[in-house]
Amino acid sequence: MTETIHFETEGSIAFIVIDNPPVNTGSWSVRKGLLDAVEKFAQDKSLTAAVIIGKDKNFISGSDLKEFGKPITPPELPQVIEAIEKCPKPIIAAISGATLGGGYELALGCDARIASENTIVGLPEVTLGMLPGAGGTQRLPRLIGMAKSVQVICSGKRYKALEALKLGMIDTIAEGDLKAFALESAKTAVKNPLSRKTVEKDESAEFDVIIKKALRAGKHRPQVQESIRLIKATSEQEFYTTLAEERQVFQKLRVADDAFALRHLFFAESNAKKAINLKDAPLKSVKNIVIVGAGTMGTGIAISALKSGFNVSVYDCSKSILVKCKSNIDLIYEKDIQSGRTKTEHRDCQLARLALTDDEMVFENADLVIEAIFENLEAKQNLIKQVENIASPETIIASNTSYIDLDEIAEVSLRPENIVGIHFFNPAYMMRLVEVIHGNHTSQQVITTAFAFVQKLNKLPIICKNSFGFIGNRIYAAYRYQCELMLEEGVLPHQIDNAIENYGFSMGPFAVGDLSGLDIAWNMRKANATKRNPSARYVSIPDQICELGRFGTKTSAGYYNYSNGLREDDPIIHQLIIQASNEKGIERQAFSEEEIIDRILLTMANEAALLLSEGVTTRMNDIDLVLVNGFGFPKWKGGPAYWASKQNLNDLYRKQIELEKITGTGFIKGDLSIFQKLAQSA
Repeated sequence: MTETIHFETEGSIAFIVIDNPPVNTGSWSVRKGLLDAVEKFAQDKSLTAAVIIGKDKNFISGSDLKEFGKPITPPELPQVIEAIEKCPKPIIAAISGATLGGGYELALGCDARIASENTIVGLPEVTLGMLPGAGGTQRLPRLIGMAKSVQVICSGKRYKALEALKLGMIDTIAEGDLKAFALESAKTAVKNPLSRKTVEKDESAEFDVIIKKALRAGKHRPQVQESIRLIKATSEQEFYTTLAEERQVFQKLRVADDAFALRHLFFAESNAKKAINLKDAPLKSVKNIVIVGAGTMGTGIAISALKSGFNVSVYDCSKSILVKCKSNIDLIYEKDIQSGRTKTEHRDCQLARLALTDDEMVFENADLVIEAIFENLEAKQNLIKQVENIASPETIIASNTSYIDLDEIAEVSLRPENIVGIHFFNPAYMMRLVEVIHGNHTSQQVITTAFAFVQKLNKLPIICKNSFGFIGNRIYAAYRYQCELMLEEGVLPHQIDNAIENYGFSMGPFAVGDLSGLDIAWNMRKANATKRNPSARYVSIPDQICELGRFGTKTSAGYYNYSNGLREDDPIIHQLIIQASNEKGIERQAFSEEEIIDRILLTMANEAALLLSEGVTTRMNDIDLVLVNGFGFPKWKGGPAYWASKQNLNDLYRKQIELEKITGTGFIKGDLSIFQKLAQSA
């Protein structure tokens, strides 16, 4: 046995205790210790049953992902589970806390599964480019059936104890102390391995619908396709045959490009959460939140704060907008109830902490004020003066601005150290990403408090310094600009959107523009017209489209036509684009999808390099997290920084020079060699 596994006995019952802090990952030492302990138990004639249990809060939180990019040292998890199943005496899994991936597969290999109330189970391997590789696709269908198994495995969803019990993923929830309950259960336990059970073939129409839904949600990625195939095989093939096939597929997927990219994002997010050590940092008290602006963003932010236990007031000068805001909040909560995401009593409790008001004295007791008004510098500055005139000197004022210079906003502040950017993404109650922006005068305490606040919302905070568009919108602006240049050079909107969607994005830039409203960017361009470099290429096509009164889906016409409710190419736009090229004397040329994607990715990487050199962010991986979580960059591609790290540097330099020539005045080359550091550290 190893130091991570302890062997204890109480009468005729053995306890195999997993002790691998901080989260009990299924590392080599755990696997080796478990195998030794199972063999010791099997050989001891005085012992009648065994219980595998975690020492602290977790059973096994999952496998050690650091092992998956290289050969796995034996014993591998399937060997441990095989020893459990072949043991002639019953072995019970007493699970608690995070019991995920290989941890839950270990539990499936036991003869029964007892859980504490705090247990969370799941098989999230597909979210990491893999599939359960230690029997998950074979044992779970024997426990809960094929249809439920497809839903569990292909979604990668995590289930709390009560939900898991309803699904049949666990046998019972312990009453009182888990160890004591498991001890009593073990006294009457019998040998009952899942490998001996059969699976009834599911040929129902409902099962077909579930499969199609899983494939669509999983973007038809190999790990999803293979999981479904192996689950379906449980009713057709002998257990050990398909079990061996599952392991072969797992071994292949874990070293595939998808898995490396997704593991990169997993570790990137883990590190991002540690950007500030909250244990050592002094925090301001934040209990009472005031959100200014009852529009779409304000509504979404309010819901996020309510669900996280804060007292929330929504302030707006317009009573009619406040009424609409309350109606929208009620509607979103009702959908949550109908879908099972929220219980009625939880909704009622949360809404009891909500107030909607047009009385500015609401700022008097605010710990944090979040402005979510329209993008206008003067309006935001006036609001700061209004808030500071009423609020406490300790009140933090956060701007949700997407583009406007935070330091310009803070110029009118009496207490600029209390001004911070907290940039949510729409819809705010669903999107995990939040940029936390550090102005020139923002205090470290305020930054730390904002970071902690975002984490309490169960969101992913990414810290950056003040800069136009911060991280995400700055890169997106550069990417969209190159797409507009390509319109002049020979490509049509649907060709770019199709290329980027085929690459893995949910929507291309022109479809996104239509959805968000083309007039928003148009107004910004007009407001910043005097600041534009007159020598730089300027694409007037978006302006011309807006001048026609085409603002996107809200007017049923933008880059596309939506008169039938569907996105359709529009010959009017095609002609407008061709005419724009002719007026500039640009000879239009054909682009392949590969050329379109290559130019977009290089643009993103170049802008990312500039952000790093300017110190807007010091963490390359944070750039990938922003683009993946905020802008739909396909997770299995890893992000633009990760992409650049995998390219030949000389090829990148050559393409960068070509991009500079095409773009012309205003293009600034970033230091692309910086991404090689990412490659070296991977």
